[in-house]
Amino acid sequence: MKKLIWPGATLLAPVPPVIVTCGSMEKPNAITIGWTGILNSHPPKTYISIRPERYSYNIIKESGEFIINMPTAKLVKEIDWCGVRSGANEDKFKAMNFTPYAVDGFNCPAIEEIPLALTCRVTDIIPLGSHDMFMADIVNVVVNEDMLDEKGRLEIEKAGLMAYAHGQYFELGKKIGSFGFSVKKPEKQAKKKAKSFQQKHASSKPYVKKKTAKK
Repeated sequence: MKKLIWPGATLLAPVPPVIVTCGSMEKPNAITIGWTGILNSHPPKTYISIRPERYSYNIIKESGEFIINMPTAKLVKEIDWCGVRSGANEDKFKAMNFTPYAVDGFNCPAIEEIPLALTCRVTDIIPLGSHDMFMADIVNVVVNEDMLDEKGRLEIEKAGLMAYAHGQYFELGKKIGSFGFSVKKPEKQAKKKAKSFQQKHASSKPYVKKKTAKK
């Protein structure tokens, strides 16, 4: 198939459409962000990129904090609306019926109706051109208790997350693998080998030293 070469553009897809909250419990604000991701594992670091002319820009710059809320696909209308309206003219929490949720150590709220959130503290602001990148430490993960199994493991599939690609929103589909599955031995083969090993060693009796009778 012939390949076409286009000029460089923001065509990395999919990306997570998130609602970033900032401000305070008394005056909360929300902005939809598409340019976000993970920068580092240890310590956990993330970023968001915002145009300096956006209302949320100065709020985050002055406060040094924000919260990344990861919405469910059911909130796609709310996600889109928060991205095209300005907090300078609209109370987005009130308009979208969002409930501000207080998180210890942070002035800005998370959104009660969203099951997953990352509380973030800004470490660096890097001007890039159209956007400035806010690099931040991920301080806490806020998660709904009903998303955990009986062992306390996060069942991310219950979150109903979505993706954004080339101007369109998509609901995440079925699971097709887990990290590292391509190099793992098939479960049946592993069980078969374990069973064979047990049978082999069970057939050979361990050496036991005989006790001699005392005269």
